[in-house]
Amino acid sequence: MQPSSTGASVAIPDALAQPSPRTATPPPRPAADDDRHRPGGRAFRRANLALFAAGIATFVLLYSTQGLLPVLSADLDLTPGQASWTASAATLGLALALLPASALSDRYGRITVMTASTLAASALALALPFAPDLTTLVVLRVLQGAALAGLPATAMAYLAEEVHPSALASAMGLYVAGNSIGGMGGRLLSGWVAAGFGWRWGLAASAALALLAALAFRLLIPAARHFTPAPVDARALARTVGRHLRNPLLVRLYALGLLFMAVFGAVYNTVGYRLISAPFHLPESVAASIFVVYLVGTGTSAAAGRLSGRLGRRGALYVSIGVTAAGLLLSLAGSLLCALLGLVLITAGFFAGHATASSAVGRTATEGRAQASALYLIAYYLGNSLGGTIGADAYHSTGWSGAAAVGLTAMTLAAGVTLYATRQAHTARRTANALPGRLSAR
Repeated sequence: MQPSSTGASVAIPDALAQPSPRTATPPPRPAADDDRHRPGGRAFRRANLALFAAGIATFVLLYSTQGLLPVLSADLDLTPGQASWTASAATLGLALALLPASALSDRYGRITVMTASTLAASALALALPFAPDLTTLVVLRVLQGAALAGLPATAMAYLAEEVHPSALASAMGLYVAGNSIGGMGGRLLSGWVAAGFGWRWGLAASAALALLAALAFRLLIPAARHFTPAPVDARALARTVGRHLRNPLLVRLYALGLLFMAVFGAVYNTVGYRLISAPFHLPESVAASIFVVYLVGTGTSAAAGRLSGRLGRRGALYVSIGVTAAGLLLSLAGSLLCALLGLVLITAGFFAGHATASSAVGRTATEGRAQASALYLIAYYLGNSLGGTIGADAYHSTGWSGAAAVGLTAMTLAAGVTLYATRQAHTARRTANALPGRLSAR
């Protein structure tokens, strides 16, 4: 978120985009010759609004089916696990297409790839309401997710190249806001419309909103002035990715991103089913509104930075894991208040943990930071797909306790990863402290 998700260190998981694998920060220019967009300029405003609209288009579509899973189950006679594939398929397609999309943006340009991404995904969205069965729907969602990869793989590269460094943080903030609003809005809009008119109309409403946002992006985005096409060096990319995957600290951070997102997918793919069932029996429109809790993540993501500054990265991770686990345990109670408070804690802990892990990736990678962040995004979205599907199957088998057990298992593994990192750090510190004594003894 993610990156979030989910960038440099981005608070929202759906906005973690980094420059593409072969993109470097533009070389510094003398201040007088630097004509990149600055605050107050018309082009700067247009770029901000365009990326805001693109973020809405992308994440409205990515999460459009998550808010209507109970309606899909009822209409197509699907189990929660089967219906959850309509959500997991999109994030799986996106994860698999991130690195290829970033390479295409190096070759053909940022605006070209972002435009093709949003328009192709919107076109596929228009076909979704006509899907005759689950198989067709899932295939279309995989293709849609792959098409959507062009924006998170490219947006940060465009901003880094075209916006003055003094304004980059504010521009990225607005892009993240678009991601956040799109992610929440996609769930809410499709869920509300589906509750009244069926899932096909819910998907049609999301498609219409995304198409309007995609067109707004294309009309508003200023032409790129600082992009230089570059051939894609597949071997160099493979070597860099291999080095990252051999870095134990990065691998642990990727594992944490996957595990935190597995909890999020398991919980949010099944919470709608729980709220419309006994003992709560909430109307579907009210159950769909639960995604407003997503806003809790905005504050906790920002607080994660301060928490890391006070407790250190591993301390912040322990707190995030504990808060998430506490929320899962509280949600097991039979009262609606406990269920909702548990969901708030789960959401807060997830966003804090995700923000902490994702920000550490950029600081840990000494080279190839774009590829390092792309790998984190891949793990992150794979976690959503795996957790969402396994959690839904567990819910179908044993109810909410099954979904919560999937989340608690993931948090237990996350605690194990963090504990191992703590022990490794303590061992390294003891070795470093003992080394001067050994040298002096010689």
